Amino acid sequence: MKIYSIPKNCTTIIFDIDSTLYTNANYAFEQVDVQVRHYAKLKGLTNDEARKQIATYREHWAKTHNGQKISLGNTLLAFDIPIEQSVEWRKELLEPKDFLSKDVRLISTLTELQKKYKLICVTNNPVLPAFKTLEALGIEKIIPDIIGLDTCYKSKPAKEPFLLAVKQTYSEVTNCLSVGDRYDMDISLALELGMGGVLVSGVEDIYKLPEVLKEAE
Repeated sequence: MKIYSIPKNCTTIIFDIDSTLYTNANYAFEQVDVQVRHYAKLKGLTNDEARKQIATYREHWAKTHNGQKISLGNTLLAFDIPIEQSVEWRKELLEPKDFLSKDVRLISTLTELQKKYKLICVTNNPVLPAFKTLEALGIEKIIPDIIGLDTCYKSKPAKEPFLLAVKQTYSEVTNCLSVGDRYDMDISLALELGMGGVLVSGVEDIYKLPEVLKEAE
């Protein structure tokens, strides 16, 4: 966990979902690879050819953007796959329940946080697979609000999903804390907007969050 800043009057926590609220390397890989395999099928490429094509583009993009990372949605956009089509692929192809299961410790952690903070998710996945992920983890009733790729049709680190999360929680930007596993997607822009930011390496760090926030008070 790396704490960049925590608002003095923190009222709202904006969570990323994937590789933040769970730790599962197989599902993290499959979420990307299943789309790349689908892209390969449509373009008449082998899976390995498509993987190399996507990886090469992302590597080049990073080199020309000060090492920053680009989301898969924005990568596919560069290959003439509109965000709307990417949304439909994810709705059809992603099955979180095949990889994830109820996390009792996460449920307890978020229940504790819910007593003091407004909780909302901002994800680069569409709302449907995002909800299925929360459902598989057993937290869909604790965090019922999700800003997904098909909400704004903007992929993080676009500002629109973050600002909509602020609006939907009736919060102030400076009272919000963004929590996620990717600095370029979840933290960097949030800090620029005036939010706090905590970078995590997986759900193990989320378990520690109530204590971290308590110590920051």
